[in-house]
Amino acid sequence: MAASPSTARAINDRFALRLLQDEGPLTATQLKTLTGLSRPTVADLVERLQGSGLVHVVGESGAERRGPNAKLYGLVADRAHLAALDVRTRSVSVTVADLLGATLAEASVRVGDDSDTGPAVEKAVALLERTVKEAGADRLHSVTVGAPGLVDPATGELRDSSGLPAWHRRLVGDLQERLPAHVLVENETNLAAVAELREGAARDRDDFVLLWLGQGVGAAVVLGGRLRRGASGGAGEIGFLPVPGTSGLPSATGCDGGFHELACAAAVESLAAAHGLAASEALAGAGPATGAALDSGHAAFLDPLARRLAIGAAAVVSVLDPGCVVLAGETGHQGGAALAARVEAELAALSPLRTQVRATALGDAAVLRGALLLARDAAQDALFGAPTAGL
Repeated sequence: MAASPSTARAINDRFALRLLQDEGPLTATQLKTLTGLSRPTVADLVERLQGSGLVHVVGESGAERRGPNAKLYGLVADRAHLAALDVRTRSVSVTVADLLGATLAEASVRVGDDSDTGPAVEKAVALLERTVKEAGADRLHSVTVGAPGLVDPATGELRDSSGLPAWHRRLVGDLQERLPAHVLVENETNLAAVAELREGAARDRDDFVLLWLGQGVGAAVVLGGRLRRGASGGAGEIGFLPVPGTSGLPSATGCDGGFHELACAAAVESLAAAHGLAASEALAGAGPATGAALDSGHAAFLDPLARRLAIGAAAVVSVLDPGCVVLAGETGHQGGAALAARVEAELAALSPLRTQVRATALGDAAVLRGALLLARDAAQDALFGAPTAGL
C-alpha cells in the first residue's frame, strides 16, 4: 500500500534532515541527487523545513562559476541544546552541545563520599547549570546521564547496585524532576560502545563486544549494529563470570571470585606491583597509540595481564562470536595497541573463532561522547518527527 502524502512528506523530510546532519550543508541540487526526489519536491521540502525553523541558508556554493550561486542549506544548530553527564563514583563531567553535536562548553567536578547524598547531588546539578550558562544555552532539550550500574529496560531507571553511591540514583531523579528537558540514563559501558561504534574503534563493525576495564569490569554487546541490553539490562555483566582458581564464586551481591577479581583496577595495580611497577607507569609504557617495542619489565607485566583479559574475552567470544573485541576503560586506553595485540594473541590460543582485539580510539571521552550522541538522537527524533534507526 502506497504511503499517504503526509507520510511521504515526513519520510522525505527526515531523509533530507539526516543527510544535512551527516553530510553538512547542501544545495537543493545536491539534495535532489542524494534523495532521488524531483526538483519541485525538493523545493517544497526545503521551503517546509525552513518554515519549521529546522533549516536555514548558511552560505552559497559555486562562487567559481558565472551567474547566480546556489544557496547552501544547513541545520539550525541552536534550535536545541543537549547535555551529557558522565557520573563516576567520585566525580561528574558535563558537556553541553548544540543540535549538531558540536561542543559548546564542558566541565567536571570531584564529588566526595558524603554520607548525606544531598550535597553530592547539589554539586552535580550546580555544575550542569554553570556549564549550560557558559554555553549560552537558554534551556536544554535532551540530557543523557551515563552511570555505572544496571538500567532497567522497562522503566529506564538506574537500579540499586551494591558498591555504588546512593547519590547516583538521587541525581537522575532530581534531574528528571527539575529540568524541563528529556532526561535519559544509560550504563556507562553501553555509552562507550555507542561512541566506539559510530566514531571510534568499531566504526567498520556491525558486531563487536566492548570490554570496560576500570575500577569496575563490564562489557557492552553490539550485534547487527544495535546495542543489546538483555532482558533485565544486565547483558555484559562479565565481572560476575566465574573463574576457576580465584577466591571462590561470585554471588548475587558481589563479584569476588569472578572475572572482576582478575581484571579490575585494583587487580591490575597488584599485578604491576608484583613486577616492581606502578600500574599507571606500566600501562603508559605500553604506548597507547603505537604499541612500540617494550622493555622486558613492561613486557613481563603486560603478558600475564593479557592472559587474564583473554579469559574473559574468550568466554564472550565462545558464546557470541562477535569477530571484534574493543578494550576500553582506563586499562584498555592506557594499555593501547601493545596490550590489545597481546590479548588477541592469547585469545587466538584459547578459541578457534577468529577475533580482532582493538584498543579504544576515544579513551576517556568515550562515555561522554556516547551520552551526547544519544541526547542528540532524542532531540532529533522529537524535532524531526520520526524515530532514529539503530541503537
